[in-house]
Amino acid sequence: MNTFETLGLSKPVLAAITELGFTAPTPIQDKVIPILLTGDTDVVALAQTGTGKTAGFGLPLVSLLDFTSKHTQALILAPTRELCMQITSDLKNFSKHSHGANVVAVYGGASIMNQIHDLKRGAQIVVATPGRMVDIINRNKVDLSGIKYVVLDEADEMLNMGFQEDLDAILSTTPKEKNTWLFSATMPDEVLRISRKYMHEPAEVTVGNKNQGNDNIEHVFYVTHERDRYAVLKRVADFHPDIFGLVFCRTKIETQKVADMLIKDGYNADALHGDLSQAQRDHVMKRFRGRTLQMLVATDVAARGIDVNDITHVIHYQLPDEIENYTHRSGRTARAGKKGISIAIINTRDLNKIRTLERITKKHFTQGTIPSGYEICEKQLFWLVQRVHDTQVNEESIKSYLPSVYEQLNDLTKEEIIKRVVSIEFNRFLDYYKNAADLNANAAGGGDREHRPTREGMVRLFVSVGQMDGLNRDTLKTLLAESTGMDESVITWTDVKNSFSFIEVKTEVAEPLINAIKGKEFRNRPIRIEARGDREGGSSRGGDRGGRREWGGGGERRGGSGGGYKGRSSSGGGGYRGGSGGGSRERSSGGGGFRERSGGGSRERSGGFSKERSGGGSRERTGGGERSSGGGGFRERSGSGGGGFGKKGFGKKKDF
Repeated sequence: MNTFETLGLSKPVLAAITELGFTAPTPIQDKVIPILLTGDTDVVALAQTGTGKTAGFGLPLVSLLDFTSKHTQALILAPTRELCMQITSDLKNFSKHSHGANVVAVYGGASIMNQIHDLKRGAQIVVATPGRMVDIINRNKVDLSGIKYVVLDEADEMLNMGFQEDLDAILSTTPKEKNTWLFSATMPDEVLRISRKYMHEPAEVTVGNKNQGNDNIEHVFYVTHERDRYAVLKRVADFHPDIFGLVFCRTKIETQKVADMLIKDGYNADALHGDLSQAQRDHVMKRFRGRTLQMLVATDVAARGIDVNDITHVIHYQLPDEIENYTHRSGRTARAGKKGISIAIINTRDLNKIRTLERITKKHFTQGTIPSGYEICEKQLFWLVQRVHDTQVNEESIKSYLPSVYEQLNDLTKEEIIKRVVSIEFNRFLDYYKNAADLNANAAGGGDREHRPTREGMVRLFVSVGQMDGLNRDTLKTLLAESTGMDESVITWTDVKNSFSFIEVKTEVAEPLINAIKGKEFRNRPIRIEARGDREGGSSRGGDRGGRREWGGGGERRGGSGGGYKGRSSSGGGGYRGGSGGGSRERSSGGGGFRERSGGGSRERSGGFSKERSGGGSRERTGGGERSSGGGGFRERSGSGGGGFGKKGFGKKKDF
């Protein structure tokens, strides 16, 4: 490998990077800098996030420009404000010994008049986001006729964000005789089209395989039920007390919601998304860079350009919609040759996405076991002990207080003092996790909470109240505790359905709980708790009317006259459901029809009613009526004969 001195960089640049502490070029810098310094070729450079791409194009760019002229000679386009500001800061550092150098950042969310004023003073390098650059070009406030170099940084993300038209508009105002340097972490088809459209026989420089992730990142995924996703996030944070991580969500709403929940639960967290003002974004990033935030919850777009060292974990609260974004997300950790962990929290339906990621990134993904309450308490205990051991004592400041401290603790032995010090923090986790449920879902089983195996020493109970009574998992626990006088902690797991629920308790608690609830009511409804086995094989009692998917007919689990439960036959009113491969077939003896499913589609008939589905859409007919759907909504029409839907009256439409 070359040194920076042998790459051919200018003396002012070498002086600057020596002060910055640069010692040896990274692989991408070693490969691309000599090519760029020739100044007469287009280049496509592919390398993972965090491998030094900014210096890869920034160092040769500063070496090539004529800073005795104030004309704009280089234009760098980046997808986000944060990345734009980061590149500008780096280039100012690289050019600190280049007399007359001026770098101006142009991005949305800041005063455009101030940016125009900076451009008028003369800037050899303009770093811009596409949208703001188009605005300034339309105002005729920048002269790009002397551009010699155009750099497209994070080109794949610019296209993902819909900047194709802006790029066309900007590049059409630059001279044809220029060099275009394209830097990207991945090479999707859109980036390939850019290279063909705007570049002439570009040299390609690749470090690692296309779309391949950083070798220093460990990829782990946890499979859980959808409703437990946030609880798993908290366990990950608690199991890694030294976490300094990024949490990725798909939407701005989800990002803010998760951040608010973390803050409420006592974590040092905050949100970063597009609805924040520039001042708010700057404040959040200042806190994160200063490590006063433990976790930053962000959208994919907002996180682009985050260049923060020593991020230990990247947590995918939800997998991204675009596969390439996984590589970008994960690349925020394991920078500068360090190790990092990328953790994906998924449900069973996302397993195919994990396999796709493995194939494309050529990385192995390990299915982890969600930490148990015991494991978290153990980790927190020894983390606390280590902190006590490593704490630096300021002898001068504390010595005047020590005699009183010694006197107050005089009646305690060394061992007792240690126990009390450790317990101050440890008790909080012990109380929270002492009856913690297992949050791991069965990766092969479809993720239905009701099929979750009962743990050893526990018993599952049926409770006759549920969502229709206004209850959720937490309020159900509170109701049962207040009604029986028992502590909420005796209930280690809950699954709240529409008109009933399931709970798990230790075997020795079950009978006292059942007896204590007898005769109690909630909103004029009797509360009844029964062992789960009591509901198998008897008559229908208390189930959902009309045969919900969880319970058929009157709610009986097996046999009897009430109905059937998923996959079990019943003689009256319920249904039969079986399956083969990706499809299933259902029969209902009381309804006079059947239901068939095959792959992604299904067909149903019941009496004079038929329903057909294929892929994401469906079409239904009832008498003279029709109902069709596709994508996110459906339309209903009710005809004049035979029992049409008629939710809006005959012949009217209703859009959902």
